[in-house]
Amino acid sequence: MHFFEFLFVPTILFMVIVMPIWIVLHYRYKSKTSGGLGEADQKQLDTLLRTADTLADRITTLESILDERQPNWRRQNKQ
Repeated sequence: MHFFEFLFVPTILFMVIVMPIWIVLHYRYKSKTSGGLGEADQKQLDTLLRTADTLADRITTLESILDERQPNWRRQNKQ
């Protein structure tokens, strides 16, 4: 029983002082190393942004065509 009493105090000190600091530093390091986008993710994001810009241009073109051919189309959709 004397051996367990000898380990009790260092174990409590480790759990109260060292372990929380260790955990905080570990996750801080993890967040810094994986904070940015990877190269593949960046390429995919650029592709998606180009696609979104293209679709926005198409919508603008379609709306201008509809405005010329049927001027009241916006009011018809709201009803």
